[in-house]
Amino acid sequence: MSSVSGAASASAPGALLLCRAEPAAVRPAAHLLRERMLLAAAGDGWSVLVPATKPWRGGADPVDQVLAGWASALAVGASWPVVALWWDGDRAGYTLASGFRRTVGYVWLADGTAAGEDEAMRTFAARLGLDPVLDLEELDRLTRPDPAADARARLLGLTAVLARAGVALPAGLSPGEPADRLRAVAAATGAEPVEWSGWRDAVRAELDVVEGGVLGPWLVGPRARVLGGVQVAVGLPVAARGLARRNGGWTAAGVVLLAHGALGLVYDRVRGRD
Repeated sequence: MSSVSGAASASAPGALLLCRAEPAAVRPAAHLLRERMLLAAAGDGWSVLVPATKPWRGGADPVDQVLAGWASALAVGASWPVVALWWDGDRAGYTLASGFRRTVGYVWLADGTAAGEDEAMRTFAARLGLDPVLDLEELDRLTRPDPAADARARLLGLTAVLARAGVALPAGLSPGEPADRLRAVAAATGAEPVEWSGWRDAVRAELDVVEGGVLGPWLVGPRARVLGGVQVAVGLPVAARGLARRNGGWTAAGVVLLAHGALGLVYDRVRGRD
């Protein structure tokens, strides 16, 4: 691994969020962060979010905690993982968030000294579907002593491994650069601005995230209409049978089916029109 000069090492805090999804899928989830971001494609099936603000600047929460929170918020309602890369004057590292599973991360000191657990690298490789031999060997190398590699070099080595999984960061968006420079580069290369626009759009964005997940086909579309129709068709005779026999259980079951089916059909109609 090549040496990196002190001037190029991570001195000013900065961050990048790598999402294993196309920008169209990432956009609604990014709205929910209530932070200004710049969104761009970052390779085959990957997107990158560049923070346009620096909430860690006030000192309440360091950059690694801010990024861990953002990564978790992005991934919790999505079917794709998020890799947050962060750095400041003292350290650099990553946080991997994937659904409701516990986040994993790794930290290097400014001089490149590893300060994380090896198990994190193995979990990182497994959750991203990396090669368990070749890629894991490269990740393990990032945890070993290397006097020629500082924190930024470690992050560049990590992105080189991710490149084999399809990551291709736009030119100029390099880990270790100051946040202001990353924002300027992203804006100059045509990255899409994403920002909070009110609760109405936030609710709509959250629904987009849910509909983009595994339950999406059962909420909007042909499957949703079939499911709603079946629930109404089954619920009507069940409720009628319960009323005829004065059976509260059958009546309640029929009413629940009717309500679920009707609401599902209305939801599909409204969201489909939107």
